[in-house]
Amino acid sequence: MSQGPRSGLAAVSSALLAMSRHLEVRDVLKTIVASARELLDAQYAALGVPDDHGGFAQFVVDGVSDAQWKAIGPLPRQHGILAAMLHEATPERLADVRKDPRFEGWPSAHPDLIDFLGLPIRDGDEVIGALFLANKNCPKPEGSCGFTEEDEELLSILAQHAAIALTNARLYERSRELTIAEERSRLAHELHDAVSQKLFSLRLTAQAAAALVDRDPARAKDEMQQVATLAAEATDELRAAVVELRPAALDEDGLTATLRTHVQVLDRAHTARVTFAARSFRALPAAQEEAMLRVAQEALHNALRHSGAVHVDVTVDRRGGGAVLRVTDDGSGFDPQSIRRAGRHLGLVSMRDRTSGVGGTLTVESAPGKGTTIEMEVPGG
Repeated sequence: MSQGPRSGLAAVSSALLAMSRHLEVRDVLKTIVASARELLDAQYAALGVPDDHGGFAQFVVDGVSDAQWKAIGPLPRQHGILAAMLHEATPERLADVRKDPRFEGWPSAHPDLIDFLGLPIRDGDEVIGALFLANKNCPKPEGSCGFTEEDEELLSILAQHAAIALTNARLYERSRELTIAEERSRLAHELHDAVSQKLFSLRLTAQAAAALVDRDPARAKDEMQQVATLAAEATDELRAAVVELRPAALDEDGLTATLRTHVQVLDRAHTARVTFAARSFRALPAAQEEAMLRVAQEALHNALRHSGAVHVDVTVDRRGGGAVLRVTDDGSGFDPQSIRRAGRHLGLVSMRDRTSGVGGTLTVESAPGKGTTIEMEVPGG
């Protein structure tokens, strides 16, 4: 293993460690591609995850600028050399990919690929991706491939570990989806309780109005106006339930938009005033944003269900290269030490675990009658 600027065991170890640091599928794919290109000193690298319709569910490249990638156009289909790697599950090492009989061309904005090395990524008998490199950065005689058998062996090792990393990332995302489903179910119960209480009040008020129609029309009119108000509030809360029970939009909308929507729903569903503000916030790695969202949800749940707070305030601020989340309530508060000794953690253990899992710190400030502030700081990425 003597090829490339970072050859040998140390380079392989560095690439494998980089893959193991990420849990999001997209992040894992990008790390695999970048590691492969650097390790084998190629000009271009790409990794495609096939779908069931002759295309690719995901396709990640390295060595191509964003402007170039946009100009290339739609994702490639499963044809030519890519199809061979996926369907025949065999390595491909070519001196000039353009002269292979299976070559079917590429868009005009596509970079010119010459020598080529590709391998399938396999999980048991299933091909879960195709990893390939092009244009080895080395002197090579006309008509010869810069990629060697040694390179193919090295890429094969990387592909085996890539399969493990990709499988683990998929399992993590499935686990996260289950967690999201549990959160949605919990919130559904909260919204159901709030709407049920509103409808119960509406029914009692309507009964009172009916009883007063004959003997006190003026009071009956007031009660009917209250019925209209309660009906409008119940309608708003039902709309909020529909919005909240959609799939979580963290990946698409980002942390601040997702938190803002969540806070708006809770503000409508509870008597306490719940507010949100974000100041100078910038996007964080996906795992950190999810951890911050889950900590915020747990802290809000505690404040609204247990503290008797009148006002709960949520803020997200930039701090250095990272961010800080703060959830403050004016509720009954508690003694954090006595709570811990009594074994009643109010979700603090879960919040601390989520925070430490993304390299952050969690601070809890509270005292009986003084409200509570939960602060989570993450370093960014």
